[in-house]
Amino acid sequence: MKYENGKDIFPERLLKQIQKYVSGQLVYIPSSDKKRAWGETSGYKQYLIERNRDIKAKFNAGASIEELANEYYLSCESIKKIIYSKKEVFMMDYKCTLSSAQDHAKHDKLEEWVHSYLLSDGHNKDFSDGLKLFDRYFLGPVKMPLSLFSRCCGPEENMRWRINEKWFEKHVAELMEVLKREKDMPPLIVHYLIDEGKTTGEFELNDGNHRLEAYSRLGVEEYYVIIWITEKSEYDLFMSEYSCYFK
Repeated sequence: MKYENGKDIFPERLLKQIQKYVSGQLVYIPSSDKKRAWGETSGYKQYLIERNRDIKAKFNAGASIEELANEYYLSCESIKKIIYSKKEVFMMDYKCTLSSAQDHAKHDKLEEWVHSYLLSDGHNKDFSDGLKLFDRYFLGPVKMPLSLFSRCCGPEENMRWRINEKWFEKHVAELMEVLKREKDMPPLIVHYLIDEGKTTGEFELNDGNHRLEAYSRLGVEEYYVIIWITEKSEYDLFMSEYSCYFK
């Protein structure tokens, strides 16, 4: 049996939970008793599903067949088969807009919009890859008070991700001009979670920090967000506190 380092397999939050019970020891994790289809045990089947979904999303976002072939080390013919596969009967056109996200949500394809956005206009493949590690709840887009959310990116010392103040101010100023004339901006993407040792939920703004600051300076009090949640208990708590915004 091959030895695997837990740091390479488990997300940091889950690893910390496991370390409460065992640390520095070999642990056998039994496989599920449920019979699995070919490829599911190794994860290869799921990898192919996710890979093909990414290829279609990037193609819809404007990538050429040749570019995709080079990126995924496949022939152009293989890329064409994936793109035009009849298994995906209904493919929606992606746009970097709120209305596009709303259309995807109406057809139960909000998660696909999120990944299409992150792999193109959002420029955040790592975030997309991380979301795919587990099944998630995706809710929205829903209009919520922007006062509920805080930036984690900016020039301030308390920011998780600190960036150059001049660049931050320049980008926010440019966004303010865009927001004055463009009303169909993409929704913010927010994580709702119950942090370790707490019983109350909190929001973590993953995408849209500069837009949040621009909205704040323009006096905009509400805008649309996409909420993603991992645990059922977190989903239940979120709905008990914020279901009023979905009416």
